[in-house]
Amino acid sequence: MNINELKLRFSDIFESQPLIVKSPGRINIIGEHTDYNDGFVMPAAINKAIYVALSKRADTEVHLYAENYKQLHIVSLENIVKSEKGWANYVLGVIDQLQKNGYILGGFNLYLTGDVPLGAGLSSSAALECAVAHALNHTFSLNLSKMDLVLTSQKAEHEFAGVNCGIMDQFASVFGREGHAMLLDCRSVEHEYIPLDLKGHKFILFNTNVKHKLSESAYNQRRSQCELGVELVKANNPEVKSLRDTSLAELEEFVKPVDRQVYEKCRYVIEEIDRTKLASDKLKQGDLAALGKLMFQTHSGLSKIYEVSCPELDFLVDQVSSHEGVLGSRMMGGGFGGCTINLIRADQVDELTSKMISLYQSEFGISLDTYVVESDEGTSIVY
Repeated sequence: MNINELKLRFSDIFESQPLIVKSPGRINIIGEHTDYNDGFVMPAAINKAIYVALSKRADTEVHLYAENYKQLHIVSLENIVKSEKGWANYVLGVIDQLQKNGYILGGFNLYLTGDVPLGAGLSSSAALECAVAHALNHTFSLNLSKMDLVLTSQKAEHEFAGVNCGIMDQFASVFGREGHAMLLDCRSVEHEYIPLDLKGHKFILFNTNVKHKLSESAYNQRRSQCELGVELVKANNPEVKSLRDTSLAELEEFVKPVDRQVYEKCRYVIEEIDRTKLASDKLKQGDLAALGKLMFQTHSGLSKIYEVSCPELDFLVDQVSSHEGVLGSRMMGGGFGGCTINLIRADQVDELTSKMISLYQSEFGISLDTYVVESDEGTSIVY
């Protein structure tokens, strides 16, 4: 993103000079659907970001402009309510949270743009929330810590966007570090940075460009199934607070006889928590082949046991699984569309992406978008 162009665009719309904040999207290397079960995840901030430009106003109005939608939205700080413009709610939700917590804001102009693909499961919404929170924190001297920014942004998504997300997306966006992934404990939010030495390999994302309608209802259903599994175990072991605390043996004894479907979903989560910790060890040891195998195992679990994949995602993983240059592949994100994440030998990337674009078009009649992503710094002021 060219910062000078962004400044000029802001000046054209609002006739003032802005503060500019950049907040990255994220990949999750492994650890899927574990975050809302108090488990572990392994995200990395990436070199695709949301940019927010902001300047103070002399009144109490908020003027928002989204470049991607060419839309302006104007509200008063005294009347922050949900908008029919979906993008605006991520900004309004942050304002709402800050004001509910007693922080004093003034009116402001805000312009947003970015190159995080929307709807691809790269957390463009979390990046936007974190960028807005960081910009308001700086502009109005709110003295929020990094963790405050994460929690404010997460709560905004819960209450204004209506998505009951875990903490990973906002955490990765704010705390990301170039050249590193992080092992994040979603219960304690303790985290460990792990050097991301890919040794001549790259992470490539294949975007299905589909989002099946099942996604939201199935996500909520999976959460409910996990919660029911916890309740069934808890009735026999009161110390259990989440699936993180239980074992496969307890699932066998207390959940399987009551509800086979709930048992299967909970089993996937427990296995994925263990896989994520093992993947962290393998990455530290530089064993990329072992990391790749674990990624394939995760996809199999998500597709066959947790049942949140779709034909397009399964096709992409199946097609690359026998390619010698591919160490690992899996669907990434909530499911039913979005991207696969692939660990591919760098000298094979061009050939394989070209082949996959052709195969995917032939199979589904849909164009396949591909992105090479690298780790990057977390939310920061760039001007």
